[in-house]
Amino acid sequence: MKKVLWVCNIMLPVIAKEINLPYSNREGWLTGILNALTQGEENTEVLLGICFPVSAETIERIGRDAIWVQGVPCYGFAEDLVHPENYDVSLEKRFSEILEDFKPDMIHVFGTEFPHALAAIKTFDKPERTLIGIQGLCSEIAKVYMAGIPEKVSKSVSFRDFIRKDSLKQQQEKFRIRGEREKEIIRLSGHITGRTSFDKEKTAKMNPNAVYHPMNETMRSAFYTGEWNRDACERHSIFMGQGDYPLKGFHFMLEAMPQILSKYPNAKLYLAGNSIMEHHTVKDKIKLSAYGKYLLSVMNKYDLKDKVVVLGKLSEEKMKERFLHSEVFVCPSVLENSPNTIGEAMLLGVPVVAANVGGIPDMITNEKDGLLFACGDVDALAKAVYRIFDEEDLAETLSHAAKERAKLQHDGHQNYRRLLEIYEIMGRT
Repeated sequence: MKKVLWVCNIMLPVIAKEINLPYSNREGWLTGILNALTQGEENTEVLLGICFPVSAETIERIGRDAIWVQGVPCYGFAEDLVHPENYDVSLEKRFSEILEDFKPDMIHVFGTEFPHALAAIKTFDKPERTLIGIQGLCSEIAKVYMAGIPEKVSKSVSFRDFIRKDSLKQQQEKFRIRGEREKEIIRLSGHITGRTSFDKEKTAKMNPNAVYHPMNETMRSAFYTGEWNRDACERHSIFMGQGDYPLKGFHFMLEAMPQILSKYPNAKLYLAGNSIMEHHTVKDKIKLSAYGKYLLSVMNKYDLKDKVVVLGKLSEEKMKERFLHSEVFVCPSVLENSPNTIGEAMLLGVPVVAANVGGIPDMITNEKDGLLFACGDVDALAKAVYRIFDEEDLAETLSHAAKERAKLQHDGHQNYRRLLEIYEIMGRT
């Protein structure tokens, strides 16, 4: 029997409910694994502990001792998630307390982007029993963060940016700092899980001695049911999952819209996530970031006001609903490892158009289960969207193939079994 401590980036919903705190809707797959480990008949190999970030005030309320949820000891640690570029050495003391109480045989750290990951790994100090899961790679993000926006925009500072010390250049610098910490995390870890040739290649350069374990990610449960039907969706509707910073390439999608609208005047673009373009009141205008102002200028240039709908943050079910009502999902990012939005779209069979960057080619085979275009090529992006709208047989073929591929790639049971295999391998080192 192996004792494994999970070091999570967010509080799992089941824990949040136990202590009456709000929780994020973006998590789902960890809960699935937790349920399998604690309630499934297959697991006789792992005793689990979980730690998660909360505010200092919450630590005061819930205390520093373990909270038991589904028979699992759960520990909170205080971290400033608003400023993840700042390393807080006091985290090491907290992890010493957690490690002393739970006494894990190994730790599994999900992600490399927050200070707690480094604090946990340094405190545990057993590389051969340390596993990290790669999500994105901050060091690579920093290199391409500006995503081709005009230099004068990347250097501009709005009133909001100045007050918050959060200009585009400062955002990029924060990713660079986080990237340096990320490299240290990878160098101090003996085992890595990843999903793409992109993350395998990049992490191997940072730590050629680490053992790389391929393991796919399980999506949120809602996306395993339901199926895209062209006849049931809003014709000529385009969906994007995020666009609040340059890396996501929202400006490329806006640049492509005039071409799309010239052929399909009823086309409409829907965007989930934070709105950074609100400008109806004086307060809204004061809160505009430099990137938000740039997006507004592009929208005004092409008269897109009535053609773009910003939906804000969506629940799991609302996100699924928007997917199924859209004729195409577009991911124009300049860098991604394996975006969950693409996995979710493919599970539902929504035709996907995506930039050929990072780990995306490991998720999509061009012309077979999606369409890829050269990053930043607005003409190629528009033409790929045309094809989904124009070629009904192509859209149906891509939809069916994507669904079949995603069912295998994101099979929760297989991913769970693979995780147990990795723990078993680590237990022998």
